[in-house]
Amino acid sequence: MNTEMEASEFSEEATSLPVVAIIGRPNVGKSMLFNRLTGSRKAVVDDESGVTRDLNYLEAVWNGRHFLLVDTGGLVPRDEEGISGMIRIQAESALDEADSIVFVCDRETGPVGIDQEIAAQLRRATKPVILAINKVDSQRHEQDVHEFHGLGLGEPYPVSALHGRGTGDLLDAVVETIPKAPEKEEEPGIRIALVGRPNVGKSSLVNTLVGANVMIVHDAPGTTRDAIDTVLTRGDQRFVLVDTAGLRKKARIKRGIELYSAMRALKSIERADVVILVVDATEGIVTQDARIAGFADQEGKCLIIAYNKWDLLEKDDSTAGEFAKRAREDLPFVTYAPIVQVSALTGQRADRLLELAADVYAQASRRLGTHEATEFISAAADRRPPKGGLRSSIMYATQIGIRPPAFVVFVKNLDAIDHSYTRYLANQLREVYGFIGTPIRIIARKRKRRPWRRP
Repeated sequence: MNTEMEASEFSEEATSLPVVAIIGRPNVGKSMLFNRLTGSRKAVVDDESGVTRDLNYLEAVWNGRHFLLVDTGGLVPRDEEGISGMIRIQAESALDEADSIVFVCDRETGPVGIDQEIAAQLRRATKPVILAINKVDSQRHEQDVHEFHGLGLGEPYPVSALHGRGTGDLLDAVVETIPKAPEKEEEPGIRIALVGRPNVGKSSLVNTLVGANVMIVHDAPGTTRDAIDTVLTRGDQRFVLVDTAGLRKKARIKRGIELYSAMRALKSIERADVVILVVDATEGIVTQDARIAGFADQEGKCLIIAYNKWDLLEKDDSTAGEFAKRAREDLPFVTYAPIVQVSALTGQRADRLLELAADVYAQASRRLGTHEATEFISAAADRRPPKGGLRSSIMYATQIGIRPPAFVVFVKNLDAIDHSYTRYLANQLREVYGFIGTPIRIIARKRKRRPWRRP
């Protein structure tokens, strides 16, 4: 039996994983247990009560079963205000999201009043609850666990987050209560994620594209809490439109629901084939738009920039050009992204988004043969030799991937190929082959000499 236990920030399918929330009152060792179960040190551990104020989450695997483990701030009585009240609200939102709950109590104190309140709330819940009694650091401590039967949550599991005692049995119980993650299926079309700040009109844009009010649209920012997929067919091309919760600066994300919404929105970018960054034309590109575009570029996704609310602007013949120029200046790292001016309200150029999505997806799927790639890169090096004039340092090139297109250039001297030179090669590729709307990855590797053999 595989008993490995690992954790990572998120795998590609993390948002479809079952969620396990660790809850309990402050200072019972939830964060230490979180660290122990995930094999990490992500959660801050301190003797001071209430150190965990934000939700910590890591993907974990036990006996081949993957799940998302969430560490919450301590639950406190409902009448508490201020930061303690925020911790309670945040923890309760984690309960709403969770498929299974690990309720942690402290052996040293025994079940106290707050434990009783939490247990009463959990008994009314329809979700499975696993009762973990922490600080059972030796066998003689196990006799203290029996008094926790009075919480009415079934058999308690004695554990020691400090020493790791009993954590295997606890994890066995956890994976028994969570649903199996669904097998990944092929998407029925090009997956398009519409992302952007709250209230820029993403849901309205989806409604316009589909031609029906399939999304909840409201003037208040943050109406869309989850990513919702809509399958759309145009001609012989199928698309999967994903409307996501608006992304805000991290400091402005409200505790609880909006934190999960932002997490899911970022994951929808990772799962997308094409990302449409929706920008409010009346406000222009702001810092958060640049962050979103940077994340899409980092993930190697096709990118389209859509200026929405174009109908609200006073325009002349130069307005579109000025906006495009400004976008190139504000987002110099994604100059490959096509720009389109749209209006979700009037439908102006909305269909152009689907045409562009199909086009950039095809561009990102283009593949060059090794001979063609080598000939092209060598010709580009003839026109502009690498650093030091070492044209002969480039031996050959080959394309190793698509979506995004990725090339390896084998060279004799790695020092001759720096970042500015790979950018030059990428621009040369775009001039001839297009690759519109997609990043291009160029990796330089040193060609190893064959070992000398005795004749």
